[in-house]
Amino acid sequence: MVELSTTDPSARVTIARIAAEAGVSAPTVSKVVNGRSEVAAATRDRVEAIIAKYGYQRRRSATGQPPGVIDLVFHELESPWAMEVIRGVETLAREHGLSVVLTELQGYRRPDRSWLDAIASRRTVGVILVVSDLSPHQRSQLAARRLPFVVVDPVGEPDPDVPSVGATNWSGGLAATRHLIELGHRRIGMIGGPPQILCSRARIDGYRAALETVGLSTDGELVRHGDFHVESGYEQGIKLLDLPEPPTAIFAGSDLQALGVYEAARSRGVSVPDQLSVVGFDDLPIARWTSPPLTTIRQPLGEMAASATRLVLQLFRGETPQTQRIELSTRLVVRESTARPSEA
Repeated sequence: MVELSTTDPSARVTIARIAAEAGVSAPTVSKVVNGRSEVAAATRDRVEAIIAKYGYQRRRSATGQPPGVIDLVFHELESPWAMEVIRGVETLAREHGLSVVLTELQGYRRPDRSWLDAIASRRTVGVILVVSDLSPHQRSQLAARRLPFVVVDPVGEPDPDVPSVGATNWSGGLAATRHLIELGHRRIGMIGGPPQILCSRARIDGYRAALETVGLSTDGELVRHGDFHVESGYEQGIKLLDLPEPPTAIFAGSDLQALGVYEAARSRGVSVPDQLSVVGFDDLPIARWTSPPLTTIRQPLGEMAASATRLVLQLFRGETPQTQRIELSTRLVVRESTARPSEA
């Protein structure tokens, strides 16, 4: 007889008991436990509710070693930013004898139900969600299976009980803008990411704080939103450069957006950095090889990914992390895309 562990180590509940309480067959319960798809939604919900009631926990192997898979979920993969995170997770996973399974949500912020079924069938160690989120129902289903998850760069303000990893985005926004102010710039544009994303809002808030520190007001027409990709950097850069009084510097919310600003400047006949200073955010490997090399804010993407992986492994082992929220430091990397304004 297959058994399900409960939250009480001395107690055991069998699949037969779950089946009797749910009014279904034992094979049906087994299908739900193992993430099989051929179960009606209402039946699955009833079985999962009873599993949650008993605090189902998958049995560990006799050696105590993890089953072997970490699920890594991105809302999209069309970015070298994602590759840096993948490398960080994969490096640490490999050290622990684990594999990494990638899921792309194709631009959506939350996975669908079939994803939960796949997770269950893989018997994964845990889940790392990157700029993604889970519905309350999905969280409860992972909790019912004692399956830990960690969020990297939460979409919104994370719940206190949700482990998350991020960077000091506000400080990064402050440092980028302060660098431009110290060079003599007073009319500084800002291109952020999606306004609903926490890291984007924090970078813009840091930008505003730096301006306010020296008595500069935030000009609404100088603050634009994109999606962290090159195209939005180009589109919003064109709008900023076409203003009657264009900025002398632009802080882009990502290195990719900064590359879009470069192209916008080229198309308008504006020289970087002689006529326009540009600062990015991320310090992707490509930032050193742009022309001119890009001044940017480095966020430690590999370290963020490794920290998320360590958190998942701690939670899988039943350990209590020292903190539920990890923020790693950002720093300014000055290269050749920033200079004093030409009129200074």
